[in-house]
Amino acid sequence: MERIRDAALKCFAAYGTAATSLRYIADTAEVSIGLVQHHFGTKDGLITAVDEHVLTVLGSNLAGTSPAPSPDPVGDHGHRVTRLIAEHTDVIDYVVRALLEETPTGNFIFDTLFAMGETRWNQHRDDQLTAPGLDPTWAALNPLLLVLGAMTLRSHLDRHLPEAFTSAAQLARWESSVNTLIQRGQLSTPPPTIQES
Repeated sequence: MERIRDAALKCFAAYGTAATSLRYIADTAEVSIGLVQHHFGTKDGLITAVDEHVLTVLGSNLAGTSPAPSPDPVGDHGHRVTRLIAEHTDVIDYVVRALLEETPTGNFIFDTLFAMGETRWNQHRDDQLTAPGLDPTWAALNPLLLVLGAMTLRSHLDRHLPEAFTSAAQLARWESSVNTLIQRGQLSTPPPTIQES
């Protein structure tokens, strides 16, 4: 069942849900169309399964779990985002497609990510970590735009980087750059730089 769902995720991310047939998904998963229908019924059932999987992956990878404030909240969250991109590129590609096609799932994902960011930045404000006068709406939107913009424009980024954006080295460069931008622009005092020994 996961094999079919994962094949559907890749196909939907590449071609969109409307342009992808159950037969194409079955061929990609190397199973019969009857097996796809047995497990998921219709294409809508398969889309629902993919959506639920995507939301689970996003939630489990982006939610902070530590009750104590972090000395580097931006860096901690940035690392979670980078790990999500590195380990679940198909999920990110699916999210980007859903956002660009303005599907109900895309709208829900964007609104959920925005709400998570808003909660995170409100906590930073309550912890007196934010820069004076920081606009709370844009504090949540800016990091979201940096991540989704990079994923949406990935093929263009690849043309200007020495290797693929999703390679470990380039993701590390990107994470460092984005973290610095957000820390210096949205936090009152950037966290101290940790010296490596």
